[in-house]
Amino acid sequence: MIRVIVVDDSLFLRNSLVSLIEQDQEIKVAATARDGVDALRKIQAAPDDFDVVTLDVEMPNMNGLDTLKKLMATVPLPVLMISSLTEQGAETTLRALELGALDFIPKSMEKEKDKETFGREIRQKIKSLSRRKVFVRLKYGAKNKAAEKDSRQASQPGQAVQPKRSSAPADYVQTPCKGPRDLVVIGVSTGGPPVVQKILSAMPEDLPACILVAQHMPPAFTGPFARRLDSVSKITVTEAVDGDKFQRGHAYVCPGGKHIGIRLRGVLPQIAVTDEPKDALYKPTVNVLMATAGKYMGRRTLGVMLTGMGNDGVEGAKVLVDNGGCLIAQDEASCVVYGMNKAVIDAKLANLILDADDIAKAVIDTVRGK
Repeated sequence: MIRVIVVDDSLFLRNSLVSLIEQDQEIKVAATARDGVDALRKIQAAPDDFDVVTLDVEMPNMNGLDTLKKLMATVPLPVLMISSLTEQGAETTLRALELGALDFIPKSMEKEKDKETFGREIRQKIKSLSRRKVFVRLKYGAKNKAAEKDSRQASQPGQAVQPKRSSAPADYVQTPCKGPRDLVVIGVSTGGPPVVQKILSAMPEDLPACILVAQHMPPAFTGPFARRLDSVSKITVTEAVDGDKFQRGHAYVCPGGKHIGIRLRGVLPQIAVTDEPKDALYKPTVNVLMATAGKYMGRRTLGVMLTGMGNDGVEGAKVLVDNGGCLIAQDEASCVVYGMNKAVIDAKLANLILDADDIAKAVIDTVRGK
């Protein structure tokens, strides 16, 4: 049984969330809390009673971000942020993901159809995040201990940082990605924003490649996401516009609700931002990005498949690899949801399987032909 604590200042919304969540017999709402102070008191009193926290952003006494900080510093648990579909809500949610929340879900319960979709999605996310409880405890437990030892570690210079070992299947044959390559296409979903930020913020200003990002995200979120990435990166990051030209040292984030891919204008490639395919389960779909990159750019392309629920991108990745593209997949140990990357690994499409901390260097080396 997955045990959840629902944190929201609205009694109506708390009751609505409980009703929707408990439609799945495998999930039980073990407690509710009216604000962050109430939530921390209940969690700290019985930390083993909860597997997942759903956390509202705006609350009196202690807001969602402050609650999240204290939670991760004391009793780390998988956190699902409940966000408003506004620009401010998006910016706050992105900050929450940086602070340790694993995923978010926008509030959308005004219409009965929206309520059903919201309920189905929140139950699915809770189940996925519950599997990362041990991961969160270990990760933030180690971070908290490391923070206490910072001064002692600072007095011991010269210790090289060793690359993390990937959790690639024992029989998986990995092959280095040969370069140079001047296009990088990134597919990502649940748990992705912090990993994308880690990768793009490590890119040098003179990166000899253009980067396209298909992140499953609502339309209100992709603009703030691109601006946040731009503020922490040496390269330029913008939300893509249909017809944008490829620029080296520039990353383009697909607008939510659209698809990003590549088309040719004469012999020159350009960025296509379109509504097609309208019946795609995800918008953007990684399949369009990977497939069009393979079709039109082939051996000039490096694909990167990161954490995400489902298997979006595996069909496009096959087109990419069949046309000479190279593919890096994030490993299971460092991802929030081992789904999209698992699909390409299971299909033997990934050249390299790497920890999230090692992907940026591999991208830089590949595009430079090292």
